[in-house]
Amino acid sequence: MRGPSANSIEQEDIDLIERIAHGDRGAFERLYRSYFPRLAQFLRRLVWDGPLSEEIINDTMFVVWTKAQTYNGQSKVSTWIFAIAYKQGLKALSRVDTPVEMDMETMVSDELVEPEHQLSETQLRRHIGGALERLSFEHRTVMTLTYFHGMSYEEIADTMGCSINTVKTRMFYARQKLKVFLSAYA
Repeated sequence: MRGPSANSIEQEDIDLIERIAHGDRGAFERLYRSYFPRLAQFLRRLVWDGPLSEEIINDTMFVVWTKAQTYNGQSKVSTWIFAIAYKQGLKALSRVDTPVEMDMETMVSDELVEPEHQLSETQLRRHIGGALERLSFEHRTVMTLTYFHGMSYEEIADTMGCSINTVKTRMFYARQKLKVFLSAYA
């Protein structure tokens, strides 16, 4: 049995946004529950701070609630919401005065790994997590949206409010920096 298609999910999101624009709290709650896990994963990888990421999610969803009527359908609903989250994340980081710390528990998979591979996999995840942490916010965003959320460069450009060429350039430099950061691990 197959799950819902991407088109039906997108149409459901559009319907929810339209209902939210008319003040439907049930539609908002449904959209919030649907997007919370994805936004939490996205933001934890960007800000490395669980409580801050939850604050950003709440700020993001407040904007969705108050600005749903401005959604114009020029991008996917998910792209629109992730763009709001990205902008809210930038605002939040500009207000933060303390160093950002990485929560290693969010980086370690819950999957069961054979015992002989678990140690090396954990070490690799820590090295990758540490390398990602060293990237700039923009480079980390491009990497996270591409590899953890499966967004296309066009969707990332819409989310970040920049050109596709800028996304490609950021990805190029992010990969180059990761290669240098991870060379010590190899």
